[in-house]
Order: sequence, then C-alpha cells, then structure tokens
Amino acid sequence: MTTTSTVPTGYGERYQQALMNTFGPPKLVLTRGEGAHVWDETGKEYVDLLAGIAVNALGHGHPTLVRAVTEQLGTLGHISNFFTSGPQVELAEKLVSLLPDSYAGQVGAKVFFANSGTEANEAAFKLTRKTGRTRLVAASGSFHGRTMGALALTSKEAYRAPFEPLPGEVSFVPYGDADALAAAVDDETAAIVLEPIQGEAGVVVPPEGYLATARDVADAHGALLWLDEVQSGVGRTGRWFAHETSGVTPDIITLAKGLGGGFPIGACLGIGRAGSLFEPGNHGTTFGGNPVACAAALAVIGVIEEERLLEHATVLGQKLRDGLAADARVDHVDGEGLFLGVVLPEIDTAKIVPAALEAGFIVNNASPDRLRLVPPLVLTDEDVATFLAAWAGILDKAQQGAAQ
Repeated sequence: MTTTSTVPTGYGERYQQALMNTFGPPKLVLTRGEGAHVWDETGKEYVDLLAGIAVNALGHGHPTLVRAVTEQLGTLGHISNFFTSGPQVELAEKLVSLLPDSYAGQVGAKVFFANSGTEANEAAFKLTRKTGRTRLVAASGSFHGRTMGALALTSKEAYRAPFEPLPGEVSFVPYGDADALAAAVDDETAAIVLEPIQGEAGVVVPPEGYLATARDVADAHGALLWLDEVQSGVGRTGRWFAHETSGVTPDIITLAKGLGGGFPIGACLGIGRAGSLFEPGNHGTTFGGNPVACAAALAVIGVIEEERLLEHATVLGQKLRDGLAADARVDHVDGEGLFLGVVLPEIDTAKIVPAALEAGFIVNNASPDRLRLVPPLVLTDEDVATFLAAWAGILDKAQQGAAQ
C-alpha cells in the first residue's frame, strides 16, 4: 500500500506545523513592503492600513531607519545594561525633551527602556508598587498587554480567565465615567492606569475633561496617574502624546509600538517623583535599551520631525475620516490623526476584513462594530484617495457576505 505525503509546502501550512497556535492561521504570507504598501507571496499588492498594529510609523523599508539600524549594528550591537551607549542616553534625553513644556521642564522625568509595550507596562506596574500600595484602578475596554502583570490590567475576560488568579488588586470601572472612577479610588490605591484613547477597544475617545478628573482624583488620594500611550503615542494622533491637549501631567507614561518603527523597543517614563522610585536592583532587562533599538527610535523621531509627519497625520487623518464618514452606513469616526475607529453598527466588521483584503487593503476589526485604522504616518494622499474610492464597494461586499 502506498501513502500520499501530507508534508506541507507553503509557508502558511508550514506555519501551522511549526508555530504554537496562539494567533490562529495567518491571513497572508507577506514577502516585502515599501512605504505604506506590502506584497504577499503571490505578488498581490496591498495598502497597509494596520502598520503592524500601529507599529510601522515610517512604513516599510524607510531608508533612514534601515541605515540607522544597519550602521549601529555594524558598530555596536548589544552591550547589556552594565554599560551604556550614546544612542541609549540620547534617546532618553530626546523622549524627555518631547514631553509638553507645561510640565517637563518643571518636574523632570527619567526613562526605563524595555523591548515592548507589555514590558514597559510591567515596569510601570512594578513602579507603582514602590508607593507601598498594591491596589490599581483600570478601565473597561482596556488593553495593556498579555504578560501576567499587564494582563491583570487588561479588562477582556476572554484574555484573563484562563490565567487567573492574576497579580495585584485591580478594579475596573467604565471607561469615560468620571463618577465611577472617583468612587473606585481610595487612599489605598497605588495608581490609576488609563489609555488617553483606547486602542484595542476600537479607538475609543473619552469625554472631554476625563483625564483632568483622573488627575484630580489621583491627587486627592495620593495615587499615581499612569497613562498608557503604547498605541496612541509617538505621532499617532498628530501629536507626540495623545494626552497633550488635556493639560494633564501624568506620573507615568508608557510607550512602544511606533517608537521603534518596527524594531522592538518600549519605554517607561517616570515624571517627577515617579522618576526616582526605582533603585538599583528593583528592575532590569537584558536587551532593553540596546544600542540598535535606541538608534532605530532616534531615527524614527528624527524622520517624524524632519518630514513634519505630525502635521501630515493631522491633515491626512481628517481627509480620511471625512471620506469614510460620507458613507451613510458609517455612524461616526472616532479618534485623532491617523488613529481612527470607524463605527459601523449595521455591519459585522469581521466581514469587512476579507472584503478589504480582496480589494487590496489591510484593515483591522477591533470589535464587531468598530474598524480600526492605524496606517503608517507616511501614508500618502494617493493611498487615501485609493482607499476611499474602494470604500463603498468594500462595505457592499461585506454586507453581501453577511447575507450569504
């Protein structure tokens, strides 16, 4: 008897044989990218409106980023944190300099570097313990990561339940509800942790004054205010930090995603007293703050400044949101800059993703009624025009798919 070989041949099949099933089958096998465009293994081209989940701030293959990483790796790659390097110190100084003048110059700030947003949040979690308190208050709809500490602050039950009991004493309150927040915080609370704009929930913007209330509540009880800007920071909203317009001075800010433009890096910024809570031995990292990651981040920030991508994100984001909202099936568009949540109450957004892929666009369904768009900051007017021209047809296709 002969048997037919079932050895997988394509990368998609081989993926399922070799990698743990944490993400499900990949939607595409991508082979290269340029700017805000990527190509799959068949040669099909897509406009990338996801950017590696708000990571690829400069898109794909930006020559300045490629050059910075290549030159630094050829000079000094990894040295551990027994030593320091020029890029590490320069990046820390640069991040502090980007903080709003309204508070950075008055209270000072210090930086701890990590490898991701989750790790930046783990550092911040530990930092709150240095207050001598253990209670934290977070928000429904929050996402702060999937390692055990960050997961304890992430509200989604499906993520949390398989791994409980989780660390810490965390209470969740409805996002944007100032009264609920005030009622949940007491003199035993170490910190309030919030996203200035929630990302994984579908780009949800809180009511005006919410962050100011959070600051007042924290101050009234001697708690820290920690703002997770992992997804919303580094130019995503058309500003370096999404919370800038609130007039609020947080105690902790966490960053990652767009900071490295695709190279893994995270940062935990302690402002004022929070910058001095850690002592030698309190926390550590092997790879965090390595010269290559820091050189990458410096290159990203430099390009954003030189190419005026903050202004570009603001102008292009408005054009994109206006065009999307022109379709009557869109209830409204939340967000700022190139951090947009498209609310579609009558269409299952899970049906939009394959319809968009078929049309040559990569988008993300953050929730059943919210589509998340977080494209590279180098997205062009032509890219936006192409997507808007296809938008009605994509929604038509999604509705047809839902009806079948």
